[in-house]
Amino acid sequence: MEQLTQQLRSGRVWTQELPWPQVGPGRLLVHNHFSLISAGTESSTVKAARKSLLGKAKERPQQVQQMIEVLRRQGPVQAYRAVVKKLDAYAPLGYSSAGEVIEIGAGVEGFATGDKVACAGAGYASHAEIVCVPQSLSVKLPPTADLKLASYNTLGAIALQGIRQADLRLGESCAVIGLGLLGQLACLMLRASGVKTLGIDIDSFAVDVARDHCCDAAWVRTTTGIPSKISNLTGGLGVDAVVVTAGTASLDPINFAGAIVRRKGRVVVIGAVPTGFDRDPYWYKKELELRMSCSYGPGRYDPSYEEKGIDYPPAYVRWTQKRNMEAFQELVHTGRLDLAYLTTHEFSLQQAPQAYDMIVHRSVPFLGVILKYDAHKTVERRRVLTGPARPEAKIGLAFVGAGSYAQSNLLPHLPRQDGKVARVGVMTSSGTTSKRVSERFGFRFCTSEPKDLFENDRVNTIFVATRHDSHAWYVIQALRAGKHVFVEKPLCLMLEELAEIEDLYRATVGRHLMIGYNRRFSPYAIELKKHLGQGPISILYRVNAGSIPADHWMQDKDMGGGRILGEACHFIDFCTYLCGSLPRSVHAAALCDPRGLNDTVSVNLEFADGSIAAVCYFANGSKKLPKEYIEAYNTGLTGIIRDFKELEIHSTGKSRRKRSFVQDKGQARMVQEFLARIGEGGLPLIPAAEIFAVTRATFAVQESLRTRQAVSL
Repeated sequence: MEQLTQQLRSGRVWTQELPWPQVGPGRLLVHNHFSLISAGTESSTVKAARKSLLGKAKERPQQVQQMIEVLRRQGPVQAYRAVVKKLDAYAPLGYSSAGEVIEIGAGVEGFATGDKVACAGAGYASHAEIVCVPQSLSVKLPPTADLKLASYNTLGAIALQGIRQADLRLGESCAVIGLGLLGQLACLMLRASGVKTLGIDIDSFAVDVARDHCCDAAWVRTTTGIPSKISNLTGGLGVDAVVVTAGTASLDPINFAGAIVRRKGRVVVIGAVPTGFDRDPYWYKKELELRMSCSYGPGRYDPSYEEKGIDYPPAYVRWTQKRNMEAFQELVHTGRLDLAYLTTHEFSLQQAPQAYDMIVHRSVPFLGVILKYDAHKTVERRRVLTGPARPEAKIGLAFVGAGSYAQSNLLPHLPRQDGKVARVGVMTSSGTTSKRVSERFGFRFCTSEPKDLFENDRVNTIFVATRHDSHAWYVIQALRAGKHVFVEKPLCLMLEELAEIEDLYRATVGRHLMIGYNRRFSPYAIELKKHLGQGPISILYRVNAGSIPADHWMQDKDMGGGRILGEACHFIDFCTYLCGSLPRSVHAAALCDPRGLNDTVSVNLEFADGSIAAVCYFANGSKKLPKEYIEAYNTGLTGIIRDFKELEIHSTGKSRRKRSFVQDKGQARMVQEFLARIGEGGLPLIPAAEIFAVTRATFAVQESLRTRQAVSL
């Protein structure tokens, strides 16, 4: 399929061939007929990408700060990789489209193939022939719906949510500052609801169009005496509310809103404007109410609503983002909103770069810019070639999932093309990611179809680096297909999955199962284990994990499994490695958390050889403190590792200390040794007994937290 993409480094916008997106549970696969370019938001994105590196940095100070933090903690190599990944990525454009359903994911209700739908959401309703959209961001349309008008879906819902925040009544008045596409839509709906509608903009073209189609009166901002004119039109009162849809760095819109609204009135901000308003009208003279509008409505940016489809009860949240979209589409389909005049330009998908040039340079006046797709074209689902054919090799490698971690910590450590490893294919849920990763790291093709990897005779080794909820499924498919498999932690999220994986592995002859427990491959870990010698030993492992939001996907029990399963398994494995013995019992206690997250936990472990370990996984500390600190003791010797950048050995002789500027958590050695074992036909890099025992111990931590009892393994 073809999709419009942009690269941040060059700012280039172009269409390219990509794999279809994957259809996950609760999602629809839609063949787009039309999509709308949001001139305000998307032109800002394109302009920012076309700036110099310094200009890009000024546009994104928060990301710059994040890179500085990566540099401080992990060193220049990881910081460089993070920057390159951002700059070279292919970013999708667009977030409002309409088309026809061609496939339905598991659990979807109320939709059928062939339905007309309007879609929304950045990263979902993109400018592409085929898009995959959650059902919570999709609206079923009547068979006779005009899909061109329906493609205004997202901006219509944004404007409608802003109007709801203005809380206006029949017969009241409202001024809209900013008469671009969003402002025009707001004016249309205000006027349709019986509100006297006044418009202001700096552009005479937008003002003339609004005056002709959607406003009772409209003025260019430089017109003299606008406040007096508004006062006359409102009986000396001033407007009841102002909706700001402008996009500017100027304070004029917010301050002008304060000048024209009545006492105790409301100012609603939808557009991208600063809010450093003058105090006199807002606080002292008028006691105004300033409200922000949350995009399409309640549910936006809530993963439970958008990704898992958990709706808000309408009795308590009457207008969610989906219900706003449905209301907008009803107004359009019944003809109560006439959007026909808004479309000033129409381009094919292949002409989209010219459309963006027109918008960025404002070479001609415009409002609605529509991309039209060939609705009768048969779009084939196929893998996309990204490199030349590779010669046969002992290891045919494929990646399932290639997000931030894989691009920074796994893919860069693959052996060079030396005849031993052939890089065959990449599969991710996003075509933009799989295409760029496949190109950048020298794979033969990218795809969205599992069969292209699991049924491919040239692939004998699969790396799984997806989100946690899919790990077990991909591991099981790989083992059934007779492949070697490397999976990022955790191995699985349920004990039933663990049992199935164990049974499959035991029935597999000569295949390697590896989990990404990289810390045991750190140079300092290997040296510490050498000094400690045979157990029993005692270990303290303190992890200053830091807090992450409750709505982060890792905190979701179904998607990420929580931070104990998702990350603490690393530290249980590290203790298992140092001891050289399997965990025998687990006792855990968690700090009381009003959110119920259980991510500040103390875990006490006993091992079969008598060793003991305490893993202190704390999410409530300062992020300025290094993340990991380890002490290990054995018969007069103490070893200390500080964040895998420093090692101390204290014994009866002279104490020794090693320091590194660059943090090394062992990923490079782990990947290279795993592939070397496969190529040489050696034993598994981590014994399966340890992989399964550590996984059971991690589940036992959760059980111990539930029962407040020690759990024997």
